Amino acid sequence: MSSTNNIIFTAKPGGCLKGTLRVPGDKSISHRSIMFGSLADGITDVSGFLEGEDCFSTMRAFRSMGVEIEHLGEGRVRIHGVGLHGLKQPDAPLDLGNSGTSMRLMAGLCAGQNFTVTLTGDTSLSTRPMRRVTDPLHEMGATIGSTEKGTPPLVINGANKLKGISYTLPMASAQVKSCLLLAGMYADGKTCVTEPAPTRDHTERMLQGFGYKVDRDGPTACLEGGGKLTAANIDVPADISSATFFMVGASIAEGSDILLENVGINPTRDGVISILKLMGADITLTNEKEICGEPVADIRVKYAPLKGIDIPEELVPLAIDEFPAIFVAAACAEGVTRLTGAEELRVKESDRIQVMADGLLTLGINVEPTPDGIVIQPGTFKGGEVDSHGDHRIAMSFSMAALRSTADITINDCDNVNTSFPHFIEIAKQSGLNISS
Repeated sequence: MSSTNNIIFTAKPGGCLKGTLRVPGDKSISHRSIMFGSLADGITDVSGFLEGEDCFSTMRAFRSMGVEIEHLGEGRVRIHGVGLHGLKQPDAPLDLGNSGTSMRLMAGLCAGQNFTVTLTGDTSLSTRPMRRVTDPLHEMGATIGSTEKGTPPLVINGANKLKGISYTLPMASAQVKSCLLLAGMYADGKTCVTEPAPTRDHTERMLQGFGYKVDRDGPTACLEGGGKLTAANIDVPADISSATFFMVGASIAEGSDILLENVGINPTRDGVISILKLMGADITLTNEKEICGEPVADIRVKYAPLKGIDIPEELVPLAIDEFPAIFVAAACAEGVTRLTGAEELRVKESDRIQVMADGLLTLGINVEPTPDGIVIQPGTFKGGEVDSHGDHRIAMSFSMAALRSTADITINDCDNVNTSFPHFIEIAKQSGLNISS
């Protein structure tokens, strides 16, 4: 939800990370488990569910549309599916809080219903661009109203019959791809989405897990409308985005040696591992296996001196959420790091390029933001006060910078850390970060 009370993190300098950690469940997979479980025939049991605000927003939305969802605690959820056509019109607008994933995917799902629904969110979500989903949904025959700027709230009139389309994404976005595939389940004929670069494929994998056929041909994913989903049990792996903060922390703090258990290493999400390895990080994957169609592994990270690199553009979509933490690693590397091709970072929960640049400059690091990236010179964190602008990933990234800082780092507006990483402070403390809120 939007930040009403300013939670402030104070991270004291020094220390290193040690021990075995299990970070919370994957946010992307947790969202989809609720969505697909709700639309399936039968009962879906979920374990490892991320008990964060964003995923609870999705859960509340489906409850509002008549789905019985039991939250059993400790990451366990039981969903009594109503089938693809069993959702009911909610009594009020669906408030999706801070969750862009919920809004963009549900725009596709709701476009296929036979009722009208309004999707709304907090102040941050209400500024995020939605034309990227509403324009292709209009092509499919959907009627969707938004603000003049193309931002939420979205009013979706589901009375129209959708038709399948072939659509090429103007920019790589898993959320837009997923939105159109979900709408495609309700459309006449075939819906095909072609992406310009690989993006996370959790939707395609999970649809198959629920028995809905998805054809994949290179960069194109297709499905036929009119199928059905059959309940399936889901064990959600630990979130690689949440693991990233500790991977970076261990890489930059001398003496660190951590093991992150059961982390999802989906090949459309593992860009951060490739980037950190190119920078010289000591990262080893063990105990690799597949759970519910998703590859997982234990990740061991030991301290190693890093070097600056030009980040390969083909890795950018595979690490789009991890860049705030990668910028902290870059500041500790020897030599310059350059990022290009990442304009998508400017329309996340915050303008992540500008907000990270401002914070890094405050902490004494020489950086130059560009329209589609950043140039980071190595330096020493000197401590100071930074603002996360309500962005959970910014807050956690600057927390890890304290491991290499010469003085305290104070981070403002950290309330939204709970959207993706409940108990971050406790887990960070246990592993050796000197942090409090």
